Amino acid sequence: MSARRTKYYLDKRNGKIMGVCSGIADYTGVDVTLVRVAVALLTIFALNFVGVVAYVVIGLVASDKPRQFYSEDREDAKFWQGVRAKPSNSIRDVRARFRDIDRRLADVETHVTSQNSQLAREIEALR
Repeated sequence: MSARRTKYYLDKRNGKIMGVCSGIADYTGVDVTLVRVAVALLTIFALNFVGVVAYVVIGLVASDKPRQFYSEDREDAKFWQGVRAKPSNSIRDVRARFRDIDRRLADVETHVTSQNSQLAREIEALR
């Protein structure tokens, strides 16, 4: 069974205690320092004991991040963070990318198939 990229995982490799805050940061795309500060402030001022219990429960219940996700490049990580945050925007972005690629490919095809004698000579010179 393959791991899902849209699921929340603990990021123990980049985590300090249990990897909960680094997992949240990886899931949302927010800087991990901001997540740690927010969790600390919420625990101190708003949630008190409930915040600590929630942190420990999440740390025990959530699964670890699969190894294959640590080796992905930064662009892939950003893409999947966008998918998790706003799936409809991600679909629209992918469609826009494909439309742009299709348009550029059509431009190249038009240029190559046109009656451009200089281009034909350059192609013949490469053979």
